[in-house]
Amino acid sequence: MVGIVARFEISYSRCLDPAGKLVAPLPPTACDPDQLIALYRAMVRTRSLDAKAVALQHTGRLGTFASSLGQEAVSVGAASATREEDVLLPSFREQGAQLWRGVTPLELFLYWGGDERGSNFARAREDFPVCVPVGSHAQHAVGVALAFKLRKEKRSAVCIFGDGATSKGDVAEALNVAGVWQLPVVFVVCNNGWAISMPRHRQSAAQTLAQKAIAAGFDGNDVVAVHGVVAAALERTRGGGGPHLVEALTYRLCDHTTADDASRYREDAEVSRHWPEEPGLRLRQFLTELGQWTKADEERLLHETAAEITAAAEAYLAMTPQEPSTIFDYTFAILPAELAVQRQPALGSACLAAPEAKIANQTD
Repeated sequence: MVGIVARFEISYSRCLDPAGKLVAPLPPTACDPDQLIALYRAMVRTRSLDAKAVALQHTGRLGTFASSLGQEAVSVGAASATREEDVLLPSFREQGAQLWRGVTPLELFLYWGGDERGSNFARAREDFPVCVPVGSHAQHAVGVALAFKLRKEKRSAVCIFGDGATSKGDVAEALNVAGVWQLPVVFVVCNNGWAISMPRHRQSAAQTLAQKAIAAGFDGNDVVAVHGVVAAALERTRGGGGPHLVEALTYRLCDHTTADDASRYREDAEVSRHWPEEPGLRLRQFLTELGQWTKADEERLLHETAAEITAAAEAYLAMTPQEPSTIFDYTFAILPAELAVQRQPALGSACLAAPEAKIANQTD
């Protein structure tokens, strides 16, 4: 006898097709033209920051940087569905989400320039800093969500990571614990087709990544769909519906980071095929068809964002860099004794007057 243990299906959501045509009703939380314009402006702002950051890195004035070119809709759409009291746990390509939630361009430039002040957000105080290790922040998200549940707070953790992270044990363990404990956390998998140079089909035999937690998928280049699906997931999560995982299908149009050369493992023809699907173009076309966006609007937006990002870059370049010792001072509340030895060569005369971290005794 053969029995069926379980049946499930993975839904897929899209509101705007690549040509900017409406193919499904807009979600109630993003049906007003002003809301759509805000989403579009956020994606343009993100792309402007990315372009400036890449230029700064190429001229040796910024560290290695991960652009989100082509997948801005994922981070902007997800963040726009959050409330201020929610907590974002970003990976290293979610500057669109960070900007939406109040992190400033200056703070982002400082972070990618190796300055510890870049993670000291003036506004998004409880949001986590950028997580460069792949997938490790998924477990941090579980801890945040557990705190919310224990405190009986109607808040949610939102954790964004790439397709490659779903192959990590950290993510598998986080999904398992979140499900067992029914925690208020939404995991957003940004499936851009590549984990650095590893194509999606060589990472996992699963037909979708969403099925790893029995969840939902959507067009990750459709910012309206991203917003709608994540908003619905957050509403259920805050109401005690347990964790959710959503998979955003998108494509990285740029190198993995400025330290990468994607032409070594991707054909130019493959990348070219995806340019017509990029998120900003389709939303702009939709707004234009609605009569809500004009060439003058576009030119004004480009001028405004360029001015803002340029001013932030100039402020970053004008700041006196921190001493290397801050790597130690802002990583540990109590500095382990063995690291105190390493800290001494990093000290410069200019930082001797700076507050020093507490140093643990050998017996601590």
